[in-house]
Amino acid sequence: MIYVALLRGINVGGNNKIEMAKLKLAFEALGFTQVKTYINSGNIIFATDINDGTQIVLKIEDAIQKEFRLKIPVVIRSFEQIQSTCNAIPDSWVNDSTMKCDVLFLWNEVDKESAIDDITVKRELVDLKYTPGAIMWRIDKDNVTRGGIDKFISSSIYKKITIRNCNTVRKLRSLMEAIELASH
Repeated sequence: MIYVALLRGINVGGNNKIEMAKLKLAFEALGFTQVKTYINSGNIIFATDINDGTQIVLKIEDAIQKEFRLKIPVVIRSFEQIQSTCNAIPDSWVNDSTMKCDVLFLWNEVDKESAIDDITVKRELVDLKYTPGAIMWRIDKDNVTRGGIDKFISSSIYKKITIRNCNTVRKLRSLMEAIELASH
């Protein structure tokens, strides 16, 4: 199966620095194949015959701890899950000069539609949409500082997510699709 591992909080503000080339080698050392990294924020696409998501996550987190001496939380999503997430993002939601659109990938323990209720933002400014495994949000760039996102960052659910902008998620889908097509 084709998966993407989404690492939380690496290479952000000079903290938890991990070189993508070294991370790729660590994934290959785990026996994963077709390993590809995308941008510097911890997106690693790979293939494996292992079907147990929990086992995969534990292997990756353990390898990162041993190789880089960092405790980095990891979420994985299959190609099908990424496709489903992308299909749930309204086509009009983009990340550009006028709009900010992010995908909040949820840890299993908070993956439920009611997780939206834990996101403390100004609902008149922020559009929220749940899909299994993720919450998407959209806000006009002019309203970003007034949307209450700063309060969300200090909430308890914030530690149980990893965020990617919608452009990144759509690009991950296309990269995973290319690997999927090449393997058939």
